Amino acid sequence: MNTQATNALTFRGVWKTLGPGILYAGAAVGASHLVLSTQAGASYSYRLIGAIILINLFKYPFFEFTYRYTAATGKSVLDGYRKLGKWALITFFLLSAATAIVNFAAVTKVTADLATYIFNINLSPFASSTGLLGIVLLMLFFGRYAFLDTVMKIMIAILAFFTIVAFFFALSTGSNVEPGFVHPPLWDTAAITFMIALMGWMPTPIEASVWPSLWAIERGKQTNYRPSFREFHLDFHVGYIGSAVLALFFLGLGALVMYGTGETFSANGVVFSQQLVSLYSKSIGSWSTMFIAVIVLITMFSTALTVIDGYPRSLEGSMLELFPSLKMFGRGLYLFWIVVLAVAAVVIIVFFTKNMGSLLKFATILSFLAAPVFAIINYKVVTSTFMPPENQPKGWLKILSWAGITFLILFSLIYLFYILF
Repeated sequence: MNTQATNALTFRGVWKTLGPGILYAGAAVGASHLVLSTQAGASYSYRLIGAIILINLFKYPFFEFTYRYTAATGKSVLDGYRKLGKWALITFFLLSAATAIVNFAAVTKVTADLATYIFNINLSPFASSTGLLGIVLLMLFFGRYAFLDTVMKIMIAILAFFTIVAFFFALSTGSNVEPGFVHPPLWDTAAITFMIALMGWMPTPIEASVWPSLWAIERGKQTNYRPSFREFHLDFHVGYIGSAVLALFFLGLGALVMYGTGETFSANGVVFSQQLVSLYSKSIGSWSTMFIAVIVLITMFSTALTVIDGYPRSLEGSMLELFPSLKMFGRGLYLFWIVVLAVAAVVIIVFFTKNMGSLLKFATILSFLAAPVFAIINYKVVTSTFMPPENQPKGWLKILSWAGITFLILFSLIYLFYILF
């Protein structure tokens, strides 16, 4: 593997490095963007822009740290977890295993339901979910990382283009606020509960910060190139800042097309997406129906593709760090986890669909409460003695980290209060 100087930044190097950040963006723009960001605009217009910017700022260090560790050491951040102590790896593994099953099922069902709605296909939940999982598993099994990397670059480019174009079309049409519409309060129980959900899942739960570190290792194997520290950083910022900007565009779409229409919006992601497509055709024109449908479907499929790869890859990686002898199975451990999670997801979809809300609530609580824990772990990894001193975070980033950890702890306590009382 070729090695660049620590601070080198070349076009060739950037091109060979670019990928993990885009995969991260694909994972992030699912429910938090399509449903929550759009619904933020639909329910509160532009008044929650500050909340979206704030949470992306406070979570920024903990996603950046996983890239930072890989850029400095050439190893995944799970290596840093192991060096901190097995407790960090075991905590990560248990949380990921618990949330992976539910999130696998949730993202599969939502994406499959959207596909059947958009293409007007009448299939049972079992058939649509199994079909979607089959397509994704074949893509990952035969295409491996290289295929995932290429497909996601295309999908995110299309998604970003369509979303921005749709926003400016909606902007040219103007808002749809009906006469006499009463603006909802921003600080009542309903608004605060919604903001908790928005900020908890924006841009994505912190345990997913491990995925880009693992994807970066795979990207290096694919290109036989060891990126410089600055090239790693550029890839990270393309994905992180890009997903944050897209969140603002989705909020703007909700504000322009849906705010003030008097429509009651469903908390169900599929139903909400159907409402979104329908309202676009009413406000912008029937020609926009398929246009918006493409945005909605690509948004969720990109999330499904990255989530279905990310969880098995991180579970495999943490097990290999805990039990190095498992390397003898090669790619078999990754395939084992992807099959186990896919089967579990289908079982949940078929037999426990009515309890999906409770399962998602359980996964959400775990992710919320674990957020400050993983924020602290990621901070400790990049400020430890085994991290090269020249690559440790600067003073301003450490201060932002402390502010972010404090915010996440307070945020978790507030969330618990609203859940329990």
